[in-house]
Amino acid sequence: MTRPLARKLWLLAALLSVFALVAAGCGNDDDDGGAAIEAPEPEPEPMDDEPEPEPEPMDEEPEPEPTEPPMDMELQALLDTFDANGDSTLTIGVAAAGPRDDQGYYQALVDFAEEFSAENGFAPPIVSDNIGAAEAAQAMSDLAAQGVDLILVGASEIAEPLADLTEQYPDIFWYCNCGAGFPEIPGLAQATDWGAPIHYTAGVAMGAALQDHGGDTAVFLGCCDLGFEKEAYNATVHGLQSVDPSFTMEYVATGAFPFDFDNSANATAALTNAIAEGATLAYAYLGGALNPVGQLATDEGVAVFAAGPGDICSRDDGIEWTGAIVFDAGRYARVVLPLIIDGELTEGSTYQFPTQQGLNGGELCDPSADAEALLADAFESANTDGELLGALGGISAEAYGGG
Repeated sequence: MTRPLARKLWLLAALLSVFALVAAGCGNDDDDGGAAIEAPEPEPEPMDDEPEPEPEPMDEEPEPEPTEPPMDMELQALLDTFDANGDSTLTIGVAAAGPRDDQGYYQALVDFAEEFSAENGFAPPIVSDNIGAAEAAQAMSDLAAQGVDLILVGASEIAEPLADLTEQYPDIFWYCNCGAGFPEIPGLAQATDWGAPIHYTAGVAMGAALQDHGGDTAVFLGCCDLGFEKEAYNATVHGLQSVDPSFTMEYVATGAFPFDFDNSANATAALTNAIAEGATLAYAYLGGALNPVGQLATDEGVAVFAAGPGDICSRDDGIEWTGAIVFDAGRYARVVLPLIIDGELTEGSTYQFPTQQGLNGGELCDPSADAEALLADAFESANTDGELLGALGGISAEAYGGG
């Protein structure tokens, strides 16, 4: 082979070698858009004399400690307001001027205290009943000394000692359902109502009942011609005669002065006499004598109304009650307690209940449509009729002014 030919062959071989290298470097252009794929570096193998470290144990979450269930907000508010001795419960004391089981005015407050305590898981209330005015100071002092937090005083007739008792037991919350009212004192929260418009609606209810039942004569059986009885009687007559001017009602005292609303023998004897003289409707403005009068009226076929409690029409006691005149201390207390908790009624202040259908006043147990309409109109008038309200104001002034 000649040297020029050999040199040409060497150059050709060198060029082919370079071309091959370039082609190899460009071979992945269509596979990954020109991005070179690098192989991962191998993980170093552990050395024989250095074992792999064991994973550290995770910290264990501590188990939560058991806690008391959260207290109901309403219950907490009750305790914050009334728990006088800090024992995390509420013990209610009830001071009643008459028998706790009279089925009437006094029992209404006792029933409320028992039901309210049971609803909230409190101990049964402590009840002191048949308290007379003369022994009221000692009886309510004894009640206060039994660890009660709240004392419900059932009537103004036993309220006289409260000025001293509220100072002697300032940690107890004292509340009086004081009817026609009692002078305000710093340690007493009280609620009142206006008896005249309440009993005006009573008279309208009785007038409607006479129209349905028949007759034109009614009897009002009370205690002993006290001021609030005079107000109730005269306002009832006013309402009765607004239905029919020919309707009449006679007041008959059946108890000993003062505050004897429990003389069943006298009350039933008085009703017997009234029926003999033509009465076809009786209003038992009574306490312990309420049911005996109701039963006699039922036996004689006479329409009969009860004074005080709001459950008369739902009772299954064998008495055919025609209706009720409601001024229920228990129904009132359910309205008052939230007002006390909210700070709207405080010790030293007085709240007056409105005359309001469903809260107080006349109720008929099985009214006709006409009777129902008459009664609804009576409540409207008792709140809006200026002339009527003026007349009722005069009735109240005369009853309490001794005129």
